[in-house]
Amino acid sequence: MVIKVFLASSSGSTAIKKKQQDVLGFLEALKVEYAPLDIACNVDNRTWMRENVPVEKKPTNGIPLPPQIFNEESYCGDYETFFDAKEDNSVYAFLGLPPPPGSKEAQQAEKEFILQNGPVKNGTVEKKTTENGTVENKIIDNGTDETDTVQNKMDDNELDENRTADAEVEDENHEADKLKATAEEVAQEEDEEAKGEDDQAVSEEEEELRQLEEQEEPVSEVEDEEEALEVTEDEEEEVAEPGEIPCSVPS
Repeated sequence: MVIKVFLASSSGSTAIKKKQQDVLGFLEALKVEYAPLDIACNVDNRTWMRENVPVEKKPTNGIPLPPQIFNEESYCGDYETFFDAKEDNSVYAFLGLPPPPGSKEAQQAEKEFILQNGPVKNGTVEKKTTENGTVENKIIDNGTDETDTVQNKMDDNELDENRTADAEVEDENHEADKLKATAEEVAQEEDEEAKGEDDQAVSEEEEELRQLEEQEEPVSEVEDEEEALEVTEDEEEEVAEPGEIPCSVPS
C-alpha cells in the first residue's frame, strides 16, 4: 500500500504550503512511505484528485484544496482530518495502515479491544487490516494471547539478564574483598617482619655495646694496677734516698 499525497508545488498560499510541509514532515518522522503527486504541474493528477475526493468531503465550491491524502485508491482525508488524527494518536488508522508493535497507537487499540471484548483468557488476539484500512481484532479459541506470551518471554529474559548482571557484580565485589584482605595480610606480615628486623638490629647493637664494655673493664683494671705500682715505687725512692739518716727518737 502506497500513501499518495496530492499537493501543489507552486501554490501562492502560505497556509497551503505550511499544511503540505506539516503532512510530509510527519509522514517522514513516522517513516511511512508516500508518493507526492503535484497537481500544479500535472493535469492528470489534479483531475484524478478532484474526481476521487468524496462529495461530502468537498468544500461548497466543489474544488478540494491540497493537501489531499489517499491510500492507493481509498480516500483518507484532508489536512484537517489528518491533524485531528495526529492529535488523537490515530494517524495509522487514518492512513489505513496497521500500527507498528509497541507504538502508542497499537497500545491504545489493544486497550480499546479489551474494553469492548473483555480480557482474553484462553484465546489469541489476531489483528487484521480490512480493505478500508481499519484494524480488526479476532479471538482464536484454541490459542493463547500471543502478545502477552511474547511480552512475558521478554520480561523473563530481561529478569534473567538482570540476575546474571547482579551475580557478576556480586562476584566482582567478592573478588575485590578477597584481594583487599590479601593485601592487608601481606602488609601486616611486612610490618611484622620489619619490626622483627628492627628488634634484631637493636639486640645486636646492645650485644656489641656490652662486649665493648667488657673489653674496656680489664683495661681500666690494668691502668689502676700500674698507677698503684708507680705510687709504691715513688714511696720507696723517698725512703731510701742516699745521705739521709733516719732520725731516731730518744727513748
